[in-house]
Amino acid sequence: MMGELKQRADLGFELDDTGFNPADWDVGTPAPKPPQPVQARQVAEATGFRSREVGNTAQSGAGEAARAPAAKQVRRRRTGRNAQFNLKARPDTIQHFCDVADAKGWGLGETLEHAVALLQREYGSTRP
Repeated sequence: MMGELKQRADLGFELDDTGFNPADWDVGTPAPKPPQPVQARQVAEATGFRSREVGNTAQSGAGEAARAPAAKQVRRRRTGRNAQFNLKARPDTIQHFCDVADAKGWGLGETLEHAVALLQREYGSTRP
């Protein structure tokens, strides 16, 4: 049994390249050229396509711009804070926290530090 080879099933992929000649292939018609940007925009607007590119709000109309959510403020600063602190909170709590930070002009880490200091003053600290 050990020296015996099993016969593989025929899958129908016999190599028969005797009639293969790539020169016989018909190339056909060339691919159509892509439309010009103006044509593409017209077709997109006619079919209801909405672009996600920045700066297209003026092209899509004032109504769309009024409904768009306000852009988030970037809060990146070099502060020396390098420890990650992740927690889960309700969306309204997060929004209120960010509102305080925005109103005071603080970063989120700085806002957390002020909040912790306030909590320590109000409720005391368990650590010396």
